[in-house]
Order: sequence, then C-alpha cells, then structure tokens
Amino acid sequence: MRYLLIIALALFATSCHDWKNIEKDLQTRFILAEDNTVIEIPEGYYKFTGSLSLEGKNNVTIKGAGIDKTFLSFKGQTEGAEGIRANNCTNITIEGLTIWDAKGDAIKTQDVNGLVFRNVRTEWTRGPHETNGSYGFYPVNCDNVLIEGCEAIGASDAGIYVGQSRHVIVRNNLAYQNVAGIEIENTLYADVYENEAVDNTGGILVFDMPGLVQTNGGFVRVYNNNIHHNNHRNFAPEGNIVAEVPPGTGVLVLATNHVEIFDNQIFYNRTLATGIVCFKTVKDEIQDTLFNPYPSAIQIYNNEYKRGFGLPSMQNDMGKLIFWKSALNVPSIVYDGYVDPSLAVNGKLPADRAICIHGNKNASFVMVDAVNGFKNLSRDEIPFKCELDKLPAVNFAKRINE
Repeated sequence: MRYLLIIALALFATSCHDWKNIEKDLQTRFILAEDNTVIEIPEGYYKFTGSLSLEGKNNVTIKGAGIDKTFLSFKGQTEGAEGIRANNCTNITIEGLTIWDAKGDAIKTQDVNGLVFRNVRTEWTRGPHETNGSYGFYPVNCDNVLIEGCEAIGASDAGIYVGQSRHVIVRNNLAYQNVAGIEIENTLYADVYENEAVDNTGGILVFDMPGLVQTNGGFVRVYNNNIHHNNHRNFAPEGNIVAEVPPGTGVLVLATNHVEIFDNQIFYNRTLATGIVCFKTVKDEIQDTLFNPYPSAIQIYNNEYKRGFGLPSMQNDMGKLIFWKSALNVPSIVYDGYVDPSLAVNGKLPADRAICIHGNKNASFVMVDAVNGFKNLSRDEIPFKCELDKLPAVNFAKRINE
C-alpha cells in the first residue's frame, strides 16, 4: 500500500515539477546557505542527477515535510557519489525525508561536529543488490552524532554506519535488508539502543578495522534492541569485510574493546546469534602495527535468545565451521578464544579486561579455539562467568538538541 501511494504521488509530482529547475534551485540553496538557516523541501517527489552538498556550514537544518511526504530520488544520478554530502560543518540536522537510489552512499557526512539524522529513510528501491550504494547513513570522523527515528533499507554494506567518530547515539531506528543493519566501526563512546534490526545478513556489528586514522574504538553499549531474523543472503561486493559476515548473524563484536551487549532480544538468527571474534580469525596478516586485533573487556549479559529450527548458513567459512562443529546444536554465543598477549597473565585476560558472559536467557555458549585451528572446542561457560564495571552512558561534549 505504501508503494502504491508513493507511485501515485510520483505521477502527480511529474506533472507539477520542472525537474531541472528544482534540482538547480536546491543545489544553489545548499551551496549558498547562510549559517543559522533552515532549508525546507516541500512535500513531493524530486529527481536529481547530482549530489546535494554542504561545505563549511554552521547551524543548518535540511527539513522535509515528512518521511513519507518528501522523496529525493537519485536513480538517474550521473554526478557525485552521494545523495547528500556534508563536510567540515557544525550542528547539521537532516530530518523528515526519504532518499532513494543514490549512486553511492545515501547520506555521507565527514568532519561534522553536532550531527542529527531524524526521521529519515534511505532506500534502494530494487531491493538488495551488490551494486546498491554501500551505506545509507554514513557519518565519518564526526563528533556528537544522533541518529533517531530513521529507516535504512538495501545497503550493500551497512544501512546505518558510524565510523571513526566520537560520542554517538543510535536509537529508535529500523534497519532491514542490508548486509549489516547497524555498524559501529573504530568509534569511541557509542550507545545503540531501542532499534530494530531485521532481515539483514547481520543485525548489529561493532568492529575495529586496521589501516584507519582512528586506530581503535570502544566503550560501546548495545542494549534494548530487537535483533531478529537476520538471515538474509550476503550480497556485499567481493572483498568487503562485511562479505565475511555469515547470514544468520545477530550481534558481532570484532577486535574492539570495552563493549557491553545487554537487555536485547536476539531471536531467530540461525548461524551466529552473538559472536566475539579476533581480527586474526578473519585475516592472518595485519600491516597496521598500531592496530590491536584482540577483543577484550566484552560483557554480554541479560539478553534473551531464541533460535528455532534450521541449519547455520553455508555461504561462508564461519557458517560452515559452526555447522561442522555444532550441526543442529548451534550455540547462542560464540567466542573464538583469542587472548591479547600484551594483557595476558598465565594465558588469561586480567579481571578488568575479561570476556564476561552472565544472566542470559535460553543461551548456550562455545569457545571455538581458533588460535589452535579449532581443535579444542569448549562449551564450558564457567571460566567466563564474571562481571565488569558498567560502562557509562554517552555524554555529548557539545549538547545536541534532542
């Protein structure tokens, strides 16, 4: 029904708008926007052949008439890689609109301090496809980021991605039919809560990757989320790190430190409901000498798990490993067993940097012993029954209007 209404709106708008004049007018308004202004985009369906860009702006709001009222289509885009791009700005808000079919990323922001995405949808309307843009929402090297009430659909990497940023809140969003629903990468101080991630390859990912300016992230809390039925085939282009995520992944922590996963519903993710993985399990050689590939200070507690019937995915090596080692007895929580040698005391992580798992409902566990070629699997959860000090809530260094 929603698409019938949208088609009717598009047909009506076709007779009412001169595409080229509207595109030129809006691009001019972006370029010439003065500080402390609102760029309003009325209800309607608008087509663009080039990106809309903000550069060096302060206190600017881009405001549509509503997520189901203002549609910006980039299906015929020939210039630029993004739908909307903002660089070197402070206090930018984008709200109340839908972006369709960007050639690359739907919205990319870089070096922005004070960023709000509110009630925005990003979507590739043909459905999941490897040539879709990589990211729906893509803030990089940003501070004080709030993403709320948004929808992300069809990204070939991550629907909602936050990279190399600081002080981040991602809440009350819906991510579906992406490779990764929500991804927090090399980011410090992030709260991810009250989101729904469904029908992605992986629901919520917390990653650190080598070769980036902000070398390591951490202090991330993932809580009160509904992470379910993330069993979609992986349609990431070959060579992307998310191409390694097995279909059926609920939550995956890769290489990062100081992470809490708690009070989530993690239901019907058939391969890897929750994983804690060292980067060495994914790739043996790491060129970045400053990068720490080992996860530590990870606490997984008070989550509820359900799995249902079905085999783990056989699409990639991780899924095949879980199938070979577990068959139908697929564990809820998988730890690869790597221990950071710079922290280890008698082969174990110290108490304040341990992997701690407790209080989860309907949860099973396995340590797969990746460091020894997966020879000595253990389902003994007792060595991991511990508790860490709770991480603090995210505080914005510069207050965002909530």
